[in-house]
Amino acid sequence: MDKFRAMDTFVQIADAGSLTAAAWAMGTSLPSVVRLLATYEADLGVRLFNRTTRRISLTEEGRRHLESCRQLLAAVNDAEADLKNDAAEPTGHLTITAPVLFGQMHVAPIVTRFAQQYRQMRCRVTLLDRVVNLLEEGIDVGIRIGHLQDSSLVALPLGEMRRVVVASPVFLREHGRPAHPNDLLAANCVRVIDHTPTWGGFRDGSKTLKLSVSGNLEFNHIAPAVQACAAGAGFGQFLWYQVAPLLNTGELHTVLESFEDKPRPIHVVYPHARLLPARTRAFIDFIRLELKGFEPGNTHT
Repeated sequence: MDKFRAMDTFVQIADAGSLTAAAWAMGTSLPSVVRLLATYEADLGVRLFNRTTRRISLTEEGRRHLESCRQLLAAVNDAEADLKNDAAEPTGHLTITAPVLFGQMHVAPIVTRFAQQYRQMRCRVTLLDRVVNLLEEGIDVGIRIGHLQDSSLVALPLGEMRRVVVASPVFLREHGRPAHPNDLLAANCVRVIDHTPTWGGFRDGSKTLKLSVSGNLEFNHIAPAVQACAAGAGFGQFLWYQVAPLLNTGELHTVLESFEDKPRPIHVVYPHARLLPARTRAFIDFIRLELKGFEPGNTHT
């Protein structure tokens, strides 16, 4: 039995949701897929799917094995693609998504340089402050900040990002610097609606803290909330890149630095593919080099 073919078939069935759909996607017959799956399950000594006349679903063993197969197949495909793509000039269309402000400040300039270097490429950048389903929305590559939950994606680390609490110098002179995160409960805090009303990202010794803060200003976008904090309206909690320009000019200061939780990871993500196109691989390599070890804000302001 060709185990790589069996693993690929197993992944195709899991992704397609049925044996028939997997056979169609692979360009083979349904009996062939059924036989290969049965042989593979017998070789492993476990059942990978629960099957009825109407539906098929992964068993617990199947769910665990699926991620291992994805990683192994991706590694094999990447190794082959590296050799094939070395001499290939990337061409075609590429769609990239990222959070709005981070995309404006960091991703868009990188895509611009990529397009200037590879003139045969046609790049589209879609900036959205929501988690995008890459497969459903036809997007090739995404940049995500935070811990990932979608195991159907390949995720490669780019760096880390602090989450900080800030206020203007004027506000701090008038109200003082908080000594503990709990001090924010009695303070005026500028909040961003459509985000959680609870501020997290604090660590006090071994404890993780979350606070239900309040204030007299709410915005549905990050930028005006940042500007309100700079104008002296109250404390705000943001990712470091969102306030970096105003930290650099001294219009905002960070507080409670010693209570910050671990920085959030930044990843470049893309769907699992049997063979990654040269254009996608070229961009992933390009942005990883551009953002290698990206750790803004390591020095507290």
